Amino acid sequence: MTFNERIQIDPGRASSGPGPGRGGKLALGGGAGGLIVLVLALLMGGDPGSLLGQFTGAEDPQLGTSETAGTPEHCRTGADANTYVDCRVVLTAQSLDAVWSEALPEQTGTAYVAPGIRLFTGGVSTGCGYATSEVGPFYCPTDRTAYFDVGFFQELVDRFGATGGPLAQEYVVAHEVGHHIQNLLGDIGRAQQDPKGPRSGAVRTELQADCYAGLWAHFADKTPAPGSDTPFLVPLGDTDIQDALSAASAVGDDRIQEAAHGRVNPEAWTHGASVQRQKWFLTGYRTGEVSACDTYSAADLNNPAGLR
Repeated sequence: MTFNERIQIDPGRASSGPGPGRGGKLALGGGAGGLIVLVLALLMGGDPGSLLGQFTGAEDPQLGTSETAGTPEHCRTGADANTYVDCRVVLTAQSLDAVWSEALPEQTGTAYVAPGIRLFTGGVSTGCGYATSEVGPFYCPTDRTAYFDVGFFQELVDRFGATGGPLAQEYVVAHEVGHHIQNLLGDIGRAQQDPKGPRSGAVRTELQADCYAGLWAHFADKTPAPGSDTPFLVPLGDTDIQDALSAASAVGDDRIQEAAHGRVNPEAWTHGASVQRQKWFLTGYRTGEVSACDTYSAADLNNPAGLR
């Protein structure tokens, strides 16, 4: 999906650098590949704590606590977002703000409060603890911030076989902001209450974030930037949707398990199967309705109501 080139990037929408850590417990792993190392560790019987720096909240002595306020200086317009991945993350966040600031109160009565967006390289300290780039994109409910090391997007292509188009990357951002929507609506804790299995709260939480990402895509090429009549994005095409579906499929639990050790164990699932992740994205995309994304009440996670 291509941004309209003259759209302006908000210089204050994101921050970068390690940032301060406040400790606390990680309430939810990321989704669209977020905390992918944790997923792999769980599926393969490893120790996820050792892979994630244990999310204890301790500072890494090599990182310090510096944080740069503001969007990277080379990110100024939609043309920059079409060229540079870090700019694409920031402008996608602005588009998500525009969509959800209308859709959330209109459809649920809940006011939208924008999440923080943090770009980092190497590692980052968060309100949920310390994480390295190995973690992938993730959302921390404690500080209401989504974290992105943009190098993950190439990993998504090289390691997990996604197509790597712009909407594949924007889907990842939209998925993590989907977790923020769950936080605002009070649903995010359901993942911890029921953390594994094909019908678990964890899986339902991740599939709902996929659906919310699709809901954003439904409106993204129609919603104008504030103070403008020009939508953030040009109209979606079939190739764009296939890019997003490719990313959703690439991080399905079944696909990860098969690649890791040649067999599938649904009882260890935390994010949902590839086909489920695709179907729930399409449900949000086709309906544009928060109510259609109620994965917690869905009797059949393989057949969302929005696809019937």
